[in-house]
Parts: sequence; C-alpha cells; structure tokens
Amino acid sequence: MENENSIHQNRTNKATVNFDRRLRELKAEHQRLIQAKNRKVEPGNGIFSRYENPVLTADHTPITWRYDLNPDTNPGLLERLGVGAVFNPGAIKIGDKYILVARVEGADRKSFFAIAESPNGIDSFRFRDYPVEIPELENPDTNVYDMRLTRHEDGWIYGLFCTERRDPKAAAGDTSSALAQAGIVRTRDLEKWERLPDLKTASQQQRNVVLHPEFVNGEYGFYTRPQDGFIDTGSGGGIGWGSCKSIGNPVLESEWVIDPKKYHTIKELKNGQGPPPLKTPEGWLHLAHGVRGTAAGLRYVLYMFMTDLKEPWKITYRPGGYFMAPEGNECTGDVSNVLFCSGWIMDDDGTVYMYYASSDTRCHVATSTIPVLLDYVKNTPEDGYRSAESVRTRTDLIKKNLDFLNRSEP
Repeated sequence: MENENSIHQNRTNKATVNFDRRLRELKAEHQRLIQAKNRKVEPGNGIFSRYENPVLTADHTPITWRYDLNPDTNPGLLERLGVGAVFNPGAIKIGDKYILVARVEGADRKSFFAIAESPNGIDSFRFRDYPVEIPELENPDTNVYDMRLTRHEDGWIYGLFCTERRDPKAAAGDTSSALAQAGIVRTRDLEKWERLPDLKTASQQQRNVVLHPEFVNGEYGFYTRPQDGFIDTGSGGGIGWGSCKSIGNPVLESEWVIDPKKYHTIKELKNGQGPPPLKTPEGWLHLAHGVRGTAAGLRYVLYMFMTDLKEPWKITYRPGGYFMAPEGNECTGDVSNVLFCSGWIMDDDGTVYMYYASSDTRCHVATSTIPVLLDYVKNTPEDGYRSAESVRTRTDLIKKNLDFLNRSEP
C-alpha cells in the first residue's frame, strides 16, 4: 500500500509540474505577443504604410478566456473555449488610449465584442478582462458582429452592428437562411451599453450601416446598404443614405443609394460603407469596401471617396480603383482574399490609423495623414469604365512624365 501511495504521489507531483510548466509557457508566449513592437513596412506606396505584424489575433485574447486554469478541473491544461478569429473592429480614441471594439469569433461560430487598448495605436493592444455584454431585445440576436463606433455631436458614443437572426419564413429544413439588420447601442464610457431599437428601413436586409457623426438638417443621418437577401443585394446594392428625427425610434422613411455597385469594377457585386467618415476642411473622407466575384471566390478590397460637408450624401470626388487590396499573408484565412475596415482614428496631428481585417481572421493597422489622403482622393483619376479609357488615362500620365523628364535633362 505504501508503495502504491508513493507511485500515486509521484504521478500527482509530475502532473502538477507539467501543469505549472505549461501555464508558465502560455503566459510567457502571450506576453511576448502583446509586447512585440510593430515596425512600418518600407518603402510603401506613399499613400499609406502597412506594418509587419497584425495588431490583434486570436492568440491576443486572454488565456483566461480560453483555458480553465484550475489544475483540479483541468489537470492537462486543455483549451476549453477556443477562439478562431479576431477581426473587423470599430475604433475610437479616448484620452491617450487607442481603443478597438473587435469582433471575436469563438470555435462555436458565435461572435461577440471585446475591447482592446493600446498606448500608441500600432502595437501593445491588450484586451480588457471581460467581453462586452450587449443587452438583448425581445427578439434575441443569434449573432452580432462588425461594430462601427461613432462619437456623435449629441454627446453619445454609438455602436452600430449587424444583428443576425434566423429567417422566420425559412422552410423547416432550411438551417442557413438568415435576416440581417442594424443593431444600435450607445454608451458614454465603453463600460455600460444601452440597447436601442434596431434600425427600421424599407429594405428586407441591412448590413454595414453607419451613423453619421453630426446632425444633418436636425436629423440623425445613416449610411446604409439595402439588399434583398442575406448575401445577394438583388435590386439593392450600393451605399445608401437616409435620416430620422429620433435615435430612440430609428425609422428611415426614405432611403436612396448614393454610391451604387457598378459593372466590371472593384464594386461589381456589392459595396458598403466602412467606418464613419472623417471630417476635413474639404469634405467628408470615406473608406468603403467593394466586392467582385472571381474564379477563386469573392474578393474584398477597400476604396475611398469624398462627400460634401453640408450634404454628405453628395459625392464630390471618386478616385478609381482600389485604395488597398489583400497582399501576402493577408490573402489567406478563414475567408480568404478579403480586406475589410470598420474602424479608423484621426489623431490631433492629422495622422490616420486605419484598422483593417484580413480574410476574416486578424486585425492590422495602416497609417497615413489627412493631407496625403486628400491628395489621393482629389487627384486620382476616376474610373473610365472601359479598357480604352484606362489606356488613355495611363498614356496621359506617361506623356506628362516623359515631357517633364525630357525638359529636365541638361
């Protein structure tokens, strides 16, 4: 008996040592990941700068979210609640903190929101202890995702997100048909969140809805994306605009498309507003996503445009082509060949931090400045919509350059 007890004790001690060693390794690797410095990728294209590392990944989530750290109930220190991806964050700066409200997707496919903060906006993002608790409505959300944050002039910070529920009209055996609408919450401190009614429009489905930062003619303005189906835009398609008097009763009586999808462009299949627009002296800067079909599936890229300061539904500049497309490791992930941006921050010095996700898997940052983005938007030629026009535009640039070089030669 004494020998058996000794063997049992040795096994217990060994298991404890293994547990402790594994826990130390997990903590050390997590700290290394969070503390890693992020370096700018040079030379870039002069418009924006990418950075070497993602700013948030599934591995950035706290180990307390994923592991049972009690050796009595989890002696092997197995992962209990897996996290598959962290992506599509809303963004805001409060005080000296750069804050992301990221979409975290668990191994169960359910998404939730979680707040990560950084002292510099480039690296060292650290999640708060707990995810965000979004109050439910009478008709509960099955899934919530892709929150855009708007600091509105009424004094509130609003979060608009996609709320997904099963289509009640779906046949009994149809377990994939869904309805997407725009959920709305507001907060003053990113701690307590008040749920407001979902946005109501004439469209059957709404995704990528964004609240304009200012009142327009005394009303709350919304950028929408009306579509007939959960995936297909149908008779909709494009970035829409509508407004309402009360955010507590958000009903858009009218809605029209201000930036339509277009054949044989980067937004041929569909497009949608990214983050809330940035106000500049020359107009509202917009970052959006465009989608086209390829033999390899859908391809999501980012593009920009500008609208009028007083009438933000009127586009004043529309540079052709994409602003940013997936490159390298960004092309692979849970849903490959996708760039998506739902959050950016304009700092006091004019630096712009663009937080984009790649392939529905991870979050990155790219930086630029307001003067550079204005230059890009105002001076990039529009899409001519035909190959012949593309050749003419490029030929004009080549001729201009060769004439300049010839004049510059001694």
